Amino acid sequence: MNKVILMGRLTRDPEVRYSAGENALAIARYTLAVDRRFKRDGEATADFIPCVVFGRSAEFAEKYFRQGMRVTISGHIQTGSYTNNEGNRVYTTEVVVEEQEFAESKSASQANAAAYQQYSAPTPAPAQAAPRPAADGFMNIPEGLEEELPFN
Repeated sequence: MNKVILMGRLTRDPEVRYSAGENALAIARYTLAVDRRFKRDGEATADFIPCVVFGRSAEFAEKYFRQGMRVTISGHIQTGSYTNNEGNRVYTTEVVVEEQEFAESKSASQANAAAYQQYSAPTPAPAQAAPRPAADGFMNIPEGLEEELPFN
C-alpha cells in the first residue's frame, strides 16, 4: 500500500504550469515543511516534502494556497529519475496529492503566515482564561453562563 498523509506549512506559493496540447492540464507544485516529532539539540526540525497536484485541485491550490499556510494532504509517493545537463542521473521523490485541505482557519493562517515567512515558530494565540477541570475530570461552567447555553 502506498498512502501518505501529511500536515505542514507551505514553504512558498504553489508554482502552476499547464501541459501543452488541446486540453491543457494544470500542474501545481509546492513544498510542505513538516515538523518532526523529536527535536535536535532543543531546536525544532522539519522535513521539506515536494508535492505535485493535477487538474482542478492544482487550480484550487493556485487560487487559495499561500506561503506559510498550514494544509493537510493525502496521496501517494512517486519516485522517478532523469539525466541532467551534465549527464548525471538524478533521482526524485515526491507526493502526488489526491486530496488537500486547509488545516487552520483563515485568521490563524494569516496571523501565522507572517511569523512563518521569517521561519520562526508560529505565534501562539493570546492566552484566555479557560475553565479548569474539576476533580472529577469535568469542566466547571462559569457563573452566569447557564442562560446562554442552547440546552438546559
